[in-house]
Amino acid sequence: MGKIRVTDRAGKQVEVLAIAGSPVMYSLRNIDNGVDAICGGLCSCGTCHVYIAHDWASRLPPPAEDEVELLEELENTREGSRLSCQIRFTEELDGLELEVAPEE
Repeated sequence: MGKIRVTDRAGKQVEVLAIAGSPVMYSLRNIDNGVDAICGGLCSCGTCHVYIAHDWASRLPPPAEDEVELLEELENTREGSRLSCQIRFTEELDGLELEVAPEE
């Protein structure tokens, strides 16, 4: 288990617990102003869009082609944009910092 430092959609900073091997999305969908995760992690809706902090972005595996294609369809992408359903939390990601993207 580890922690993720999150800035939610309201700008509030919170820490959430994350379980190694689980998608980061699981830790974000139950917080106030977190991700919606409508498709449940199937990489088909973009409602789990987050911005990974610059210091952490290089520590993540690169996005797969389907994630890249979906991110290209979203309007609010910027540097560090990722889908939290496609990031598996590992012990090395303890302390990961991210911001929940605005709703599309």
